[in-house]
Amino acid sequence: MDTHKFKLMYNTPLSWAEGVVAAMDDFLPDHAAAERKASGMAMSMVAHYPDRPELVMAMIDLAIEELNHYRAVVKLMNERGLCLLPDEKDPYVNRLRRAIRHGKEHYFMDRLLIGGIVEARGAERFGLVADALPAGKLQRFYRAITQSEEEHQGLFIQLAELYFDPVETRSRLNELLELEADIVRELPLRPALH
Repeated sequence: MDTHKFKLMYNTPLSWAEGVVAAMDDFLPDHAAAERKASGMAMSMVAHYPDRPELVMAMIDLAIEELNHYRAVVKLMNERGLCLLPDEKDPYVNRLRRAIRHGKEHYFMDRLLIGGIVEARGAERFGLVADALPAGKLQRFYRAITQSEEEHQGLFIQLAELYFDPVETRSRLNELLELEADIVRELPLRPALH
């Protein structure tokens, strides 16, 4: 068992996944954007923390994996005759970012922990989509994406506990999980990852 896993404090309602499946052509462009942004975030971590070799290698691998997911989603979109859309602000991620503390070390810890939380929410939601889809190619795709996101969740927490005291890290993680639960509870359900 991975000791770096954690549980979210709020479960997405099943009705969200039913809405996504009913509006898959709206969901896929949003999913693609989320994968591209995740790849960019990983490379941003490399640029900001070049003196942390464990993080650099992990984030390069993550950026490549997220970019591969992006390519796979764009391929699915092309098969359905869909185009990429201009970026929209992500209210979920933006509200989480507002919780990042100032100060070099606090900022670094919070970025890692929020990265893990965002991946955990993605894993939860992709899993719900997979469960709501009929058997077939799209369901298999979302099952694979779910497993990948679950691994990413643990990666961010592992890195946080490498660079910071594990007790302090878990305490801050719990604070951020409570905030994240409130954010998700308040946001409207829509055919988007967040």
